[in-house]
Amino acid sequence: MRLIAHRGNFCGRIKGEENKPEYILSAIREGYDAEVDVWLQDGIYLGHDYPEYECDLDFLLKNHSRLWIHCKNVHALNHLSEIPSLNVFWHEKDAYTLTSQGFIWTYPHQKVCDKSVIVAKNSKYLKFQDCYGVCSDNLV
Repeated sequence: MRLIAHRGNFCGRIKGEENKPEYILSAIREGYDAEVDVWLQDGIYLGHDYPEYECDLDFLLKNHSRLWIHCKNVHALNHLSEIPSLNVFWHEKDAYTLTSQGFIWTYPHQKVCDKSVIVAKNSKYLKFQDCYGVCSDNLV
């Protein structure tokens, strides 16, 4: 099962660090995938509520196999979805969202399948479910 650090968090939420490129890389170095919030607005930026940390395309490409890219505006979705190696998606509170690589980003408390990535506050109770992965702030 893939364990995905939500905005780079894997050992509890640290709001001031979320989506910082170095924080994302630290989660990857610890062996996790990472969900990142990406904006395209006069460049590529990471940030949850607004474009906050400048990031270049090279960062996304170098780490593409470990990133789950949550596009935060239509410009990011349009541009990044044209790059086959990137796994991108858009969602708000949809029960299910299909990523560009065919995974099913799954909101909490929904039925799951072997392609599901479950978004959860705590991954401990989900480790034995038949799903592809879990995205959480708490993975340890």
